[in-house]
Amino acid sequence: MQSPDSLALRRLALAVSVLDDVDLVPLDEGVQLTGDNPVEVSWTELRRALSGADLESELARLRVRAYLTGRRIAADRSIDELRERARPVGLPVDHPMHPGLGWVVHRVLGKAIDLGFGFVDVTDDPDEVVVIPSGALDAAGVDPLPWWPVARDYLERMGTVAAERLGPGTTLRPIGDCDVVSLLGSRSLRSALCRQDPTGMRAAAVPMRRRGWLDLSRIDPAFTIAAAAATTEADRGFSRPLLLTADEVTLAPRGGKPAEIVLRDKGVASPRLRPVLYR
Repeated sequence: MQSPDSLALRRLALAVSVLDDVDLVPLDEGVQLTGDNPVEVSWTELRRALSGADLESELARLRVRAYLTGRRIAADRSIDELRERARPVGLPVDHPMHPGLGWVVHRVLGKAIDLGFGFVDVTDDPDEVVVIPSGALDAAGVDPLPWWPVARDYLERMGTVAAERLGPGTTLRPIGDCDVVSLLGSRSLRSALCRQDPTGMRAAAVPMRRRGWLDLSRIDPAFTIAAAAATTEADRGFSRPLLLTADEVTLAPRGGKPAEIVLRDKGVASPRLRPVLYR
C-alpha cells in the first residue's frame, strides 16, 4: 500500500506531465520518463528534488519539473554534448529555484549570488539556459565540475562585453547566454561599473533576472520590491537593492518603509502637466 506522501508525489508528477508537457508513466515506486532512453525516477529522488517545498505548492511543481527535465536532458545527450552546452548561471542565494549547495560551484563574496551550471539549446527554445539540479546530473553519472574553467572564462568575456555595451547607459541587459544576475557574478563587469564611480562602489536594482538598473536616484524607493513581487518565481531577481564592488555583491539591509516614502510625495494637481517622477 502506498503512503499518503507517495500519493501526493504521484499527483504532483501527473500535474507536471499535464501542465509542463513532460512525458511520463507512473509506476509503483516512482515514474518512468518515456522516450528513446526510458528513465526511471524513484519517489525518493522526487522527495529530495522538492528541497522542503510544500507538496501542494506551485514551487513544488517547478522544482519537480526542473528535476525531471534535467533527468531527461542528461539521458538524451552525451557527455561531449553536455560539455559544449554548459554555461555559467548566477542565481540569488535565496532564489526559489536555487538547486541547493550541491549545484554551487562558486559563491560570489557578499553572500548574494551563487554560480553554477546551466545548459543551453537543450529544449525546444534554443536560447533558453536550463539549470539542472545537481541530483539529476549525479543520477545520470555526469560530473560537470571539470568544465568550470571554460564556463568561468566565458562569463568574464560576457561581463567585459556587457560593460562595453553599457557605455553611459544605466540599464543592464543579458549578453550572450548570460542573464543580468549571472553577469553580476563576473568580476570584469563589476570592476568596470565601479571604476565609473569615484567611491569605487555602485548600487543596482535587479528585481528580475533579465533586467537591472544602476541609477537608483531616478527610481522610486519601492520599485525593486514591487517589481520583484510582480515577477514570476522562476524569473525573479532581488527584492532589495544591491551594493557592488569589484569583489563583492551585497544585498542592502532589510528595513525602512520605501512604500511609505513614495506615498508621502505630493501628486501633481493637473494631469496636463508634463510627466514627473510621482503622480
